[in-house]
Amino acid sequence: MNNTTLDLKDLQLNALLEVTQAINNNLSEEDLLKIYKFTLLADLKIQKLALFTDLDGDWTCRVHFGTDESCEDVGLDPEFLDLKELENLDASDKFEGQFQQVFPVYHKGKLLAVVFISTGEESVVENRFLNALTNLILVAIENKKFARKQMEQEAYHRELEIAKKVQNFLFPKQLPMAERLQIEAFYLPHQDVGGDYYDYIPIDKDRFLICIADVSGKGVPAALLMSNFQASLRTLVRHSINLEQIINELNLTTFRSGNAENFITFFAAIYDYTTKELEYINCGHNEIVLINNDEITLLNEGTTVLGMFDPLPFIKTETIKDLTEFFIFAYTDGLTETFSEEDEAFEFERLEAIIKEQLGSLHGLHNRILDDLVEFKGNRKFNDDITMLSCRVQNQ
Repeated sequence: MNNTTLDLKDLQLNALLEVTQAINNNLSEEDLLKIYKFTLLADLKIQKLALFTDLDGDWTCRVHFGTDESCEDVGLDPEFLDLKELENLDASDKFEGQFQQVFPVYHKGKLLAVVFISTGEESVVENRFLNALTNLILVAIENKKFARKQMEQEAYHRELEIAKKVQNFLFPKQLPMAERLQIEAFYLPHQDVGGDYYDYIPIDKDRFLICIADVSGKGVPAALLMSNFQASLRTLVRHSINLEQIINELNLTTFRSGNAENFITFFAAIYDYTTKELEYINCGHNEIVLINNDEITLLNEGTTVLGMFDPLPFIKTETIKDLTEFFIFAYTDGLTETFSEEDEAFEFERLEAIIKEQLGSLHGLHNRILDDLVEFKGNRKFNDDITMLSCRVQNQ
């Protein structure tokens, strides 16, 4: 073994030690690539290099030096993604002509990188070592990404469990099912947790409040915003039953909590057994159905969605008098915006036709609607939370 060979082995050993130490010190991905670049340039005397890796489906140059122009804006020709071993390059190509060779780096059958190099001389030994060194760096980076994803998933699952526990307190544990008042609810979240909310709040022996709401967005953030909304509503109702005042306060709370980026559609109604009056407000929510004496009225008066404007641009509550026996059906738009395999929406007209039949029990009505929804969507999935709230009052 001559001195040149010994010097090369020393350089390779030093390079391996530097890279291994950097990995053991848990340096960042950027720092590992910098050390890789310095090692190749200073220790192994590589003249030119361009390292391409996959960043979310886009093959990007992550390390380069010695080229006439920057490689960062140069895309990788897809033909190199099928590369299986080191190949010599054609000098006629503008980009590839700056390099002598190209080789792939694989780990467990997965292509990690495509490396273009110029060493100034033909050296199979150097290329093999460079392949191994590159593999070492990239596997370490892949392991970092995997560990980071695991940590993110664990954090998300912890957050999800918290949101689930919070949401368990969001809905009333029991709903009245007596002769004078019957309330039935159905809730189907699109994900593990959702952004829909319904409630029944007894105020005193003569009055109660029912409501339904839908927050923009899905998943944990939507559930947490809605839980804050519910807590605010229940606190406000304990101190006042002025619907206009309640809505203004809820709007301000949502505006601050959602940073004016999320909004909530909301419907609330207060019924008084003594006066036989129903006061309601609809805050950008979809049609709420009231049936009284076999006549359907849509409860649409109110204001815009909550959380987008402060103050609200307009607000109006509506009072309906002389209500003794009536039925209210409220829902979120995940119901009417369920789509068939032909991309047709379920829409309000189909829902209204079912409601007009006035099935004997509220539970039966909900089951009928759900059965029709399942049949209508076919093999398509529900694409949003679905909530239904029915209320029947017989105040004789």
